[in-house]
Amino acid sequence: MRGHDVKRCLSLCAISGKALPMDEDRPPTRDERLAAKLRENLRRRKTQARAIERRDDSLPKAPERG
Repeated sequence: MRGHDVKRCLSLCAISGKALPMDEDRPPTRDERLAAKLRENLRRRKTQARAIERRDDSLPKAPERG
């Protein structure tokens, strides 16, 4: 009786342990496009943050004024 109280698509994912395969013939949905753009943006921001961190590490520290 497993999966009777769950939506069909959710129970299939739970049984197989994998998400449903994407259909290559159809265009991506709005949610899929937004998710892809968010992942791309996150990768770009991480790369920028690493570059800034490396640049900050390579600059000499200013002497403290006392």
